[in-house]
Amino acid sequence: MAARLKQCVVRRRDGPEQHGVAASCLRELRDKACGVLAIDKAREPITLVLAEDGTIVDDEDYFLCLPPNTKFVALAKDEKWSSKSLDSGTSWLSESVDEVDSAAEKWKQLARQLKDDLSNIILMSEEDLQVLIDVPRSDLAEELAQSETKVQVLQDTLQQVLDRREEERQSRQLLELYLQALKTEDSILSKVAEPEAAPRKEMDVVDTGTSSTNTSATTALSDQVLAALKEKPAPELCLDSQDLELVLKADAAALASALGWDKQKAGALQSACDQELSKRLQQVQTLHSLRSTSKGKKTLPWGDWPSAKRKK
Repeated sequence: MAARLKQCVVRRRDGPEQHGVAASCLRELRDKACGVLAIDKAREPITLVLAEDGTIVDDEDYFLCLPPNTKFVALAKDEKWSSKSLDSGTSWLSESVDEVDSAAEKWKQLARQLKDDLSNIILMSEEDLQVLIDVPRSDLAEELAQSETKVQVLQDTLQQVLDRREEERQSRQLLELYLQALKTEDSILSKVAEPEAAPRKEMDVVDTGTSSTNTSATTALSDQVLAALKEKPAPELCLDSQDLELVLKADAAALASALGWDKQKAGALQSACDQELSKRLQQVQTLHSLRSTSKGKKTLPWGDWPSAKRKK
């Protein structure tokens, strides 16, 4: 199975410029950080620390546990992290500017992921796909170093992926309505077929000492993801692959408690997320296999994407 990519943000100790990269492991993140930050070979190996508190990240398992878009500072040889690198008197201002810049430059981080590997399209959320579709063609062409014609084809492809997910969502909704109608019809027919009902006996209620909800149960899912799970039909289609993985790792009881559902419904959701994640990773693996067998082509061919009209 193809390695799962984690979105990260890297910068130098004293440099304000941040770069978004996607890496499947700590070693790959170090290599990419050296490349995008133009760190001289003589100053390697670098040390990666968390930007918020300077925690050294050198354990692979710890890296995999970090949330997406974690910010790292790359320290070259003999460099040490220091909180003094940020002006404490204006840190609140710099944080606000970082948030604005992050929102404004999000599409560039996504574009760099596509520049590394076009198969990352499959792993993106619906929100990320829409962000790239809405980018002016000339700006995206400049960022990807491609012609506007090829970028138009790329944006058409992104729209097709988005449309297919929406069509799949609508198909699932229709199927659910059909199954619900069958249940309702069966219920009506069974009542008609029954003889006059005898007086019902009240069933004793046994207190098992447990509650259907557990207020202490917590999940690692963000409020945004929980809102999508509650409100979106077929929510697994709108989440990116990293969020799908978090849903799968969540304890079923804690997930049910957080969503206000029963365990059976939460389990069905996790099953749907598992199927969607497996499907996406299989698609990525297939693309990588096709690419590796295509001689003389190191990346997916930009010009070979099928041309289609964008649907708005």
